[in-house]
Amino acid sequence: MAGDASSPAVAAGSAAWWRLVVIGLAAGLFSSLFGVGGGIIVVPLLLGLMAYTAKTATGTSLAVIVFTSVFGALAHGAYGNVRWDKALLIGVPAIAGLLIGLAISRRISNRALTLAFAVFLIVVAVRLALE
Repeated sequence: MAGDASSPAVAAGSAAWWRLVVIGLAAGLFSSLFGVGGGIIVVPLLLGLMAYTAKTATGTSLAVIVFTSVFGALAHGAYGNVRWDKALLIGVPAIAGLLIGLAISRRISNRALTLAFAVFLIVVAVRLALE
């Protein structure tokens, strides 16, 4: 299964380290510029460059977000770009959404999750293009 210890990408180990560094650089850059990085940047790159499964890419992306969101929020906060009260009102309910999404993710295939993600990205791209 791709993304686990038996996958070629993981077995290559040190040979693939540079791809992970590039993914991290892209995540940080896009996170600071546009507030994206986990789902829109890291997940597709882990799927394409590292041959992770959708579920492994998603979980790994969420771990990456811890770093980018904490440091990014603190830096943007120092510049006065964060509405901390609104972030709290969005963030706390997001925990419930995360738990619901995790329950759904456990019940669907990696293929279905990847297709759903692709549809989501297309919808977002179209909406952005029309604004």
